Amino acid sequence: MKRIVTLTVNPAIDKNTSLDRVLPEIKLRCDPPRYAPGGGGINVSRAIKRLGGESIAIYPSGGATGTLLEELMDGEGIEHISIATEELTRENMTVFESTTNQQFRFVMPGVPLKEPEWQACLDKLNAIDPKPDYIVASGSLPAEVPVDFYARVAETGKAMGAKVIADSSGQALEKALEGGVFLIKPNTREIAFLGDKEVGNEKEAYDTAREIVVQEKSEYVAVSLGGGGAILAFEGGCLRLRAPTVPIISKVGAGDSMVAGMTLKIAEGWSVHEAARFGIAAGAAAVMTPGTELCRMEDTERLYEEMQSED
Repeated sequence: MKRIVTLTVNPAIDKNTSLDRVLPEIKLRCDPPRYAPGGGGINVSRAIKRLGGESIAIYPSGGATGTLLEELMDGEGIEHISIATEELTRENMTVFESTTNQQFRFVMPGVPLKEPEWQACLDKLNAIDPKPDYIVASGSLPAEVPVDFYARVAETGKAMGAKVIADSSGQALEKALEGGVFLIKPNTREIAFLGDKEVGNEKEAYDTAREIVVQEKSEYVAVSLGGGGAILAFEGGCLRLRAPTVPIISKVGAGDSMVAGMTLKIAEGWSVHEAARFGIAAGAAAVMTPGTELCRMEDTERLYEEMQSED
């Protein structure tokens, strides 16, 4: 299989717990917390591992929480390269309210990365030997990281002959497209930002995605429609892919699981079209699991087979 590297500049410790009811002004007695490594590219690496693949995750790590993050990555058997930072790695919290089946997500801002720290992430990427075939640059950018960081990743990827998959939002993703990438996976809100126009229906989403392809900013654009599936735009046209109907337990990591499924299967030699279908199955499988558990291989493969049988 081709070599996959993920890059996360805004990692986190994801803490998950549950309680009966979220109420103000009183002590809330929570269930024992569960901890998981988090952040865009890290979640992609975790999902690739769950789907039977391998990758190398690069990320900054600082303080006691950074040490915990590294231990959690070791615990999941994921090969990883950490870059020491002065600031503590952030923590996020997800709280499940059992009486209403609602989920509350408390996402903290990423710690600022100084120039030597974010530059070290690029240096580590560039120094990997043997060179990767695919680079997944995923997640938001923390403070003090230049908005064109993912464009620099795209340039690094081109120089080493790797295909870059970018999954971010706003200006960070917009700048990445200026460098030219292999694939992006925006949702309808993000594709609207990239096109600088409203996207009120699937045709408008496709038109904007197709424009990005025609302008050679990205070879493929997979517009995620959530439970509706995805639109895949490419040089030859468009493919509309439906998502399977599944019970929703947690939407955390569904997008990362979709990227993981697509990247893994493309690296295994599948067509991008079929890899996108598998990615949708992985995303659907992720919402069936609690907290930040991500997709399970058995669920993903079953859902993928169901999608094929419906064609």
